[in-house]
Amino acid sequence: MKYRHAILIVLLIILIDQALKFYIKTHFYYGKEVEVIGSWFRLHFIENEGMAFGMKLSQASAGKLILTLFRLVAVVFGFFLLKRIVVRGYTRGAIICGALILAGALGNLIDSVFYGLIFTESSFHLARLVPFGQGYGQLFHGRVVDMLYFPLVDTRMPQWVPFVGGKNFVFFEPVFNIADAAISIGVLTLVFFQKRLITRRQPDPATTASLEVQA
Repeated sequence: MKYRHAILIVLLIILIDQALKFYIKTHFYYGKEVEVIGSWFRLHFIENEGMAFGMKLSQASAGKLILTLFRLVAVVFGFFLLKRIVVRGYTRGAIICGALILAGALGNLIDSVFYGLIFTESSFHLARLVPFGQGYGQLFHGRVVDMLYFPLVDTRMPQWVPFVGGKNFVFFEPVFNIADAAISIGVLTLVFFQKRLITRRQPDPATTASLEVQA
């Protein structure tokens, strides 16, 4: 598999991810929820300051900045690593997984870096695209848009269950986006099929020579 094919996968995922985020951001007020397939697949608009599935590094502004800069470094290194595994002749599956992980990281990085500069605040009113720099936040302080919600099980636990008896139980509760899904699919596939995927095959001499020239 050639490097340009891996980059095409990255670009396609980013395009889908950003298109859906732009639609949700400009058509949903914060917290709006729409059922897509029954009650178990919904579009539910939220934003988060931190990592995948709404996790946070810190409540402070410095924590947000550190996380965004870490993402930026990880994405730059990710392009280098993706090129390296292509040159070294790793399997097509490993390259695709690498492309998925890189695309997911870059998709959420775009939100963190630019969304605060180009969108107004999301609240009871729909957000609007504004001239660059007139948005709700500063560079590197944008919030990540999440919308995919799959509450496959939504029930109340029986009273006899220790610790959680009588409490509401939802599975799967986190709200996420296409970028989060790409990262999760890439990582989990590598974890479960690492013996099959993380092996080196004889690299294509033409591909190797081309990438070495580009470097």
